Amino acid sequence: MDEVTLRRMTVAEFFAWEPGDEERYELVDGRPVKMTGARRRHDRIVGNLNRVLGTQLLDSPYIVFTPDTAVLIPNGNARRPDAGIDSGRDDDNLMHAGIPRLVVEVVSPSTCKSDLGEKLAEYKTIDSLHHILLIDPDKPEVTHWSRSRTGDWQQYEHEHLLATIAIADPPLSLSLSEFYRGLEFAPPP
Repeated sequence: MDEVTLRRMTVAEFFAWEPGDEERYELVDGRPVKMTGARRRHDRIVGNLNRVLGTQLLDSPYIVFTPDTAVLIPNGNARRPDAGIDSGRDDDNLMHAGIPRLVVEVVSPSTCKSDLGEKLAEYKTIDSLHHILLIDPDKPEVTHWSRSRTGDWQQYEHEHLLATIAIADPPLSLSLSEFYRGLEFAPPP
């Protein structure tokens, strides 16, 4: 697909658009942008995370979602985080989270600049979003951005496998050891 020749799309046009392949796309500045593939390590973390979130939120009103579900940004972009939690209505026909509460990005070398820059800034503009987790796939480190009651964002660093991230809404207790289950790490230099 030649992204330069595509005209700018609205979110509705983007969701109606069928690229004819099995790739995932985000809508950025009115244009579909193909997402890059991930290393197996990245994919394993996402699988672990979805299992943990799904188990802890089973029988709750929250809906765990995968990168197949988009998150709408107020500037008109549609992003696809690696995982997330929605507290919106349970409508199986939606292609986006109704009321996203938490999004997760596993930060890989190819997406680091975008994940820590423009995507993070865009996520912070979503009024319903309370938590953003940025997971380092190569060492047990998670950055947790949490919105305070006053609306300000606070950053917390969790840096070892014994660390736990406690979240009130949605109610979660997330152990880094569960995110990284089955993975080994290179010893520090």
